[in-house]
Amino acid sequence: MFKKVLVANRGEIAVRIIKACQEMGIKTVAIYSDVDKDATHVQIADESINLGDPTPIESYLNIPKIIKIAEGTGSEAIHPGYGFLAENPDFAKSCKDIGIKFIGPDSKVISLMGDKIAAKTTMEKAGLPVIPGYHGLKQNTDTLIREGKKIGFPLLVKATAGGGGKGMRIVYSEDLLEQSIEGAKRESKSAFGDDSVFLEKYIDKPRHIEFQILADEHDNVIHLFERECSIQRRHQKIIEETPSPVMTLELRKKMGHAAVAAAKAVGYTNAGTVEFMIDKDLNFYFMEMNTRLQVEHPITEATTGIDLAKWQLRIASGEKLTLKQSEIIQRGHAIECRIYAEDPANGFLPSTGTISKVDPPKGPNIRDDSGIFSGIKITPYYDPLLSKLVVYAENREECLNKMKWALSHYVVLGVTTNISFLSEVLKHDEFRKGNISTHFIDDYFKDWTITKDGLPIDAIISLAVYDSIHTKREEIVRYKEADPHSPWKHFGRWRVGGRGI
Repeated sequence: MFKKVLVANRGEIAVRIIKACQEMGIKTVAIYSDVDKDATHVQIADESINLGDPTPIESYLNIPKIIKIAEGTGSEAIHPGYGFLAENPDFAKSCKDIGIKFIGPDSKVISLMGDKIAAKTTMEKAGLPVIPGYHGLKQNTDTLIREGKKIGFPLLVKATAGGGGKGMRIVYSEDLLEQSIEGAKRESKSAFGDDSVFLEKYIDKPRHIEFQILADEHDNVIHLFERECSIQRRHQKIIEETPSPVMTLELRKKMGHAAVAAAKAVGYTNAGTVEFMIDKDLNFYFMEMNTRLQVEHPITEATTGIDLAKWQLRIASGEKLTLKQSEIIQRGHAIECRIYAEDPANGFLPSTGTISKVDPPKGPNIRDDSGIFSGIKITPYYDPLLSKLVVYAENREECLNKMKWALSHYVVLGVTTNISFLSEVLKHDEFRKGNISTHFIDDYFKDWTITKDGLPIDAIISLAVYDSIHTKREEIVRYKEADPHSPWKHFGRWRVGGRGI
């Protein structure tokens, strides 16, 4: 096992990995930008090294700088977390070239799965069902228009190197095809430096379901069941659950087998996720493979009892999987809600500022993976994810009720969050029935605005107290300024609400 691991990330995932390492007796090295100098992951790591400038390209995306820090601290391995460099093949190769273990798959596998066209071609050869479409190398507009007409409408134009909804267009008619192709190409070039796209038959109101896999370096591969990820905004997940409310034993068996076959087809190692799209008739199609630990991994841990972060470390150090597919049992139900600093009533615009108070809910089978604390500054430099709230119960109904309670007692003051929005989604009749798709938010919450009833109970109380204290302080300040003879002019270290001596 490794003696020291550098965690090349920030926020809640860096905290998660550092804690897993420490529980296994592994020393940790944190890296941080100037704006993250007081962050939780910096405080709990055994060592921490400053990256300097907060811009991602100069900090958490700076491969040479991170590699140099890893060498200088004597780190034997690097865990990339998710986002940033987690799926960057150049980073994985740079680690390998200097003899530092990259905790993830080989760089060639990352590169292959990062190319959406090559990935789909590979999976089709491996026997996985794929969505009908055009994945060819000829990328001139005339060819794409011709192939688009063959596929039929509606169809989807997607960036080959894309992700997060960038470089993606839904085309409902032939007259919109050319401008959609050119628009997707421009956006893809700007975001990824690659303007190639592919075309697919558009599946109306699909479900997004993924399967968690673990693969060691001794040709052993298992899956740890599915995660329902259909509740999304701007093509990014905000609520995940397992098991999926639509899953049947037969469908789970087929999809699990396909996920394992996908991993074996590319010689995959470590933790990963095979993502599928499911239509209304429960036909499933390979969509992509995420070559990293997923944001939503805690719900799999909750229902299987298997610590995925620790298994990543074991696999990377060369250990064999001791888990057998037949021995892995899924119990109960788990839901994750992603708490973002954003304004759902204003197009999910990110919110910045200082968190004046944070108080997560507490109770049996409630887990809060977080990197925030009272006083931390939320800057515009990085993704606005604050924490992941996870609850577990014996069945879906109990789990929904527990999550509703947990959200109502989650206090975050100082920035706008999506907590109230998440609560409203969970209360919706169609969601509670399990009738969901990737279009759910657009279908039912397109013009959503916050209501008083939607505010968390504890947040309302905390906000009232907070406002009362600050109003009183402002009144005192105004009184002091108005009266030059006021004793408040000479009160020294005494202050309203201050610590007694």
